[in-house]
Amino acid sequence: GFVSLQELVTRLGASESTVRRDLEFLDGIGQIRRTRGGAAYTGEALTPFEERRVRETTEKEKIGKAVAELIQPGETILLDGGTTTLEVARSLVGKRLQVVTNSLPIANLLAQQASIELILIGGYLYPRTGVALGPLAEASLAELNVPRVIMSAGGITEKGLFNSNSLLVECERRMIKAAEEVWVVADSSKFGRSALTFLCELSSVTRMIVDSGLSDSWREIVLKAGVELTVIDV
Repeated sequence: GFVSLQELVTRLGASESTVRRDLEFLDGIGQIRRTRGGAAYTGEALTPFEERRVRETTEKEKIGKAVAELIQPGETILLDGGTTTLEVARSLVGKRLQVVTNSLPIANLLAQQASIELILIGGYLYPRTGVALGPLAEASLAELNVPRVIMSAGGITEKGLFNSNSLLVECERRMIKAAEEVWVVADSSKFGRSALTFLCELSSVTRMIVDSGLSDSWREIVLKAGVELTVIDV
């Protein structure tokens, strides 16, 4: 729907120049269309986090536990805001680690863990996912250098990885650039499924950790792309 510039200024309690600048950014990435006196939303919707979290629960939990076992004490890891990475974080509780994330659900989970040094990336908090996105988050990620990023995907095809939101994909691209290794955690339902925005080619991924529901044909595709494949029995 349409919202006027003055209404945004009033609701947000921000200056008109700040609101105009934010609208220009959102217009540039295709989330809104600037109109005379305001803006209209055109961006794609994301499924609410809690709704996605309860899908393929068993697979995600087992993937999360398996990934946590591969992480050694003292490591630094970067986690994105996916529901499967939340299960990874849940299984990291009690380990001595440095964890960097832009996910509020993950930060809330790990904030009281004395053994974990938590670094939270700030930015525009996307309400449907609980992740920090936008220019502030991207600028922070651009300054990082981490051994490994563990991330999820909205869909995986032979072309590569996809997600359903442009803001989310921009942050994930910065995460990939910041990391020496890219680990993707995904349940088998994500394979053969696309989404609106292309993230990266399969060859950009170092390792995929998936459940045993992944078909033989997809296993072959992943391995041919040069990706190390870890299959978890479910």
